[in-house]
Parts: sequence; structure tokens; C-alpha cells
Amino acid sequence: MAESGLIEALIAGVSETPPWRGFVERLRAALGADYASVTFRPFAGGGAPPGSDGEDPPSRVIHIASGREWPPLFAAMYRRSGHVEDPLPYFELVEGRVYALPELLRAGEPAHDAYRARMLAPSGMNQLRMMRVAEPSGVSAWLTATREAGDFGRAEEQALAGLAPLVRPALAAFVALERERTAARVAGEAISRLNFAWLTLDGEGRVLDTDAQGAELLAQGRVLRRGPDGRLGAASREVARAIGEAIAGLARTETRPRAIVLSREPWLDMLLVPAGPAPGAARPAHAMIAYVHADSWSSADRCDQLAQLFDLLPSEARLALALARGMSIAEAAADLGITVESARTYSKRIYAKTGARGQADLVRFVHRSVLGIA
Repeated sequence: MAESGLIEALIAGVSETPPWRGFVERLRAALGADYASVTFRPFAGGGAPPGSDGEDPPSRVIHIASGREWPPLFAAMYRRSGHVEDPLPYFELVEGRVYALPELLRAGEPAHDAYRARMLAPSGMNQLRMMRVAEPSGVSAWLTATREAGDFGRAEEQALAGLAPLVRPALAAFVALERERTAARVAGEAISRLNFAWLTLDGEGRVLDTDAQGAELLAQGRVLRRGPDGRLGAASREVARAIGEAIAGLARTETRPRAIVLSREPWLDMLLVPAGPAPGAARPAHAMIAYVHADSWSSADRCDQLAQLFDLLPSEARLALALARGMSIAEAAADLGITVESARTYSKRIYAKTGARGQADLVRFVHRSVLGIA
């Protein structure tokens, strides 16, 4: 069995898509089977039996097979109703023990006889060996081999049983990897919904990695750019200089995050955060993370929404938006082309209408309102 390359295929199969395709093919050949499969759920729990595909990710079943498959008619029949009638005691199997078909389906029991005649025999699964393997977190996998004629011998059973100590750690590695992938997928979706992107940078400001949104921003090059040397830059010289100064400061001694306004229309800002290297990371250690936030609405749209939400006049809504984006009264007045005195007057009206006791309150009200998910 070792000479057949099963161990190498088992290790390599953890990162394959689908997992263990090569291992299952080698397993079938090594056992002299007409058909072989590995079936498991990436997550413990879930109500669907092996072979059924539910929509709920924790119940998702991965089924990798090699060799003679069920005829299409019987495969469709199993998906429709056969899996509900499946009498095989999958979870009752002693972990690591190899079972023959007579131990799984009792002759003379109507439901068992019907299943054998209706589902297994037409598919050429007259002889069968099955073994359940469980990894520490509770995920089980079932290894199955079948033949139409000629039973498996003692040597094949021992060879299959001998794989259990090797399959357990491989299954555990895949389950851990799948959990990490799921967590990253959920976190990525949450960040995406909040219109955030991220980039990791080294101490010189070179981009090491990015998510899909960050890659798109760099590819567009309208605001952020990656220079010929790989360093993060910007289309605007002023913004590029601010980014360079922030990176230099964080690379030296600064530990506090640095916020930079990248664009005011459409609104785009960035937070540079120092970050220590991940222990044992294979990639170059990143020195900082750049979180980029975009407002998917134009300033005019946001002003209209603020006016509707807090009953503000257009001039008040424009100032409220500027203050909510972190500008001081003086900065907002200059940006809007009004005097500081007028801005102070408008701000008092804004605070009265929104109930805010100051700019910090106003920022909180705006960002905790429905505008945050608009």
C-alpha cells in the first residue's frame, strides 16, 4: 500500500480541490475495487446523512469518488429519496474498524433487503468495505470500497484499517484549513459590506498582499497606486506625500494609527495601523496594515439623506457631513466656502436638530444611523 503512493496522495490531498481526488483513485487501485470513495462533512454536526447535499454549510457533504459510479437514474433516485431511506448505520460504526456489507445490512430485514436490491445491486456494489475515521474535533469521514464480483480478502481489509492513523491527521488538517477559510470568507464579506479594503505593507511601504477590493483600487489607479518598486502611492502628490510620511513614522517609532483622507469626492479615507509579524508566517513579515474605507454615495446623496433623517436645511446638511467626516469647523468652513462665523451658527442649529451635544456626538449619531448601511 505504501508503494502505491497512498501516503503522498493523502498528504497532498489536503490542499487539492476537491480534496483527496488523487488519494481516492490510488485507494481504488490499491484495493482492486471497482469503486472507492471518501465522504465527510467539513464541520461536525448537521443533520444530513453522508451522500446528501444540504444548503446549510455545516451540513455540506464532500463526496470524492473514483471508478464505477451509480447509474444516473439511481443517483437521481438517491438524491430525491434514497438518502432518507438509507439504513446504513454510519455514525454507529466503531471508529477505525473495517466493516463488510453483511455487518451493515442485515439479510432478512425488509428495509435492508429493499435498499440492497434497489440501490446497491444495480450499481454493482455487491461486495463492500467501509471504515469510519474521526478527527479530534468530531468530524467523521467514511472510506468505502466496492466490487461487483469477488469479495475483498483479509489483506485488503488490513490495508484499509492501516490507513486510519494516517487519515485522522490529514482530516484534522483539512478541517482546520476549512474553518480558517470559512472565517476568512465571513470576515471578508463583513468588511466588504462596510466598504472596507485592506492592504499589508512592509516597513518600506511595499504592498505585500491585499484583498479583492484593495487590488481593484490599485488596478484602477485613480486614487491609490502601486509604484514600480512596489511601494504604495497615490495619484495626488499631496496624498502620496502624506502616505509616505505616515509609513515612515510607523516604520520608525510611532505606534498610534495614522488616518489620511485620500479623496473627498467620492469620499475615501485610509487608516494605517502598525502590525507585528505573524509567528511562523511563510510570507514576508508585514509591518503595517492599511484599511481603506469608501463611501459608496456621493456627497450630494449623503447631504440629501442627512437632511431627510434630521430635518436639516441643505446648507446645514453639507456642514453636518463635513463635521461627521472629521473636519474641524474652520476646515469645513473653508471647504464649503463660508465664513467660520456662519459655520458656527449652522453647527448650533445642527446640534439642536440632531440632539448632539458636540461634534463627537454628531459623528456617533451619523455613523450609527441607517446611513452606515445605506
